Amino acid sequence: MKKSILLAAAVVALAGCKSSVAETYTQNRVVEDGGSGAYKAIMVEEPSLEAHTVFRPADLSAFGKKNPLPVLVWGNGACTNSPWEHQNFLSEIASHGFLVVAIGHWPAEGERYRGAMSKSEQQIEGIDWVIAQNADKNSPYYQKLDLNNIAAAGMSCGGLQTLTNAGDERLKAIMICNSGSFIDPSGAVPGMPMPTKDDLKKIHTPVMYLLGGPTDIAYENGMDDFRHIDHVPAFAVNFPVGHGGTYGQIHGGEFSIAALAWLEWQLKGDKEAKAMLTGDNPGLLAREDWTLESNGK
Repeated sequence: MKKSILLAAAVVALAGCKSSVAETYTQNRVVEDGGSGAYKAIMVEEPSLEAHTVFRPADLSAFGKKNPLPVLVWGNGACTNSPWEHQNFLSEIASHGFLVVAIGHWPAEGERYRGAMSKSEQQIEGIDWVIAQNADKNSPYYQKLDLNNIAAAGMSCGGLQTLTNAGDERLKAIMICNSGSFIDPSGAVPGMPMPTKDDLKKIHTPVMYLLGGPTDIAYENGMDDFRHIDHVPAFAVNFPVGHGGTYGQIHGGEFSIAALAWLEWQLKGDKEAKAMLTGDNPGLLAREDWTLESNGK
């Protein structure tokens, strides 16, 4: 009798634990209104991927083998280990049909997590996780991700992290935002990754530099990178807002326009997106204050 009572109590306790695990298995919330794209996005904490935050369409039913989600892995400014500063921008990208895996812990509403500095390796962890999830029959991402179309990008320190990882053969494109390898390394913050101008030769994909114009503290470094790159297609677009960009504005502001043009072109082959950045009259230049250069590759 006592054994039966104890067994019953254990079952109840175990059931309670399972319920608790289920309730806390993922955290997610809508950033702003979920973005302006066709697929309203959510920001998700995935327990199977430590110290990362996922931005994705809330409804994954539209995606599968015939319409897989291209992937962007993202690094934050100041090597911050949370994407709180870029969440509007990243949510907007996800709403246009992308899976975004950002370095750093999921930020609660209003949270400005800084903590320990993030590491370049976290972008690689994100790519590895994406590949594993796409193959896992128990994953909501099973056979829904486009492993042939993965890009890396990041802002400031995150751009240096992206340059550090640019040689990864799984990448289809990269985007360097408010960043560039240092002309004068003495200006670097201790602990930041330090790719050199020689490391630019490791880039094997098209690259776009998204900069904040001459008042951006990374402008000279980024434009110098651009001028060094002659072996792959390279673009440099500038919007005169300085180093902080427009990431925190509604839907990521003007920076999301250029970023989406790049990603839609490079990862989806979209012709209208390509026309935003190429041709005699690039569409981006029809928008006020933008400038654009390319190396003609």
